Amino acid sequence: MEPTKKEKFIRVIDEHKRIIYKIVNSYCPQREDRKDLEQEIVIQLWNAFDNFNPQYKFTTWMYRIALNTAISFYRKEKKWYQRNDFFNDESVFRLEDGNTGEDLELSANVKLLQEFIQKLKELDKAIMLLYLEENSYEEIADILGISATNVGTKIGRIKIKIKKEFDKINNHGR
Repeated sequence: MEPTKKEKFIRVIDEHKRIIYKIVNSYCPQREDRKDLEQEIVIQLWNAFDNFNPQYKFTTWMYRIALNTAISFYRKEKKWYQRNDFFNDESVFRLEDGNTGEDLELSANVKLLQEFIQKLKELDKAIMLLYLEENSYEEIADILGISATNVGTKIGRIKIKIKKEFDKINNHGR
């Protein structure tokens, strides 16, 4: 018996839910906002599910809808940027058991990187999220609807900007 539309949708969302969580955690500092955005993304994916073309990768389609939803949702809720407790939320950053000094330093650098990425403009944040997920420039371009050359240029500029932020901290302390 052929699975229903709902059963197919639930299966593919479950298989790729990590994408939703990664986007939600990148765009929402507050736990209650993350739940709202997660629901909004699932609703938008459901609404667009009939239009998915199986010729294309499901993850590309899903990233496109989820990121567009997150950006729109974020713009409506500018208050997210003004909240400071994002980096104290243990569900976003967890230290592994048995941390050595190097592990703690690495963890601190990861937190700083997240903090710098959080401050980026919406499109730049989406680019870095996809880049850190090891998507190719072409995949990022396809998801965001910009050219691969533009992706490469933006990533280069963002890397320079982030390096300057790390240099400021390393030279002046926090």
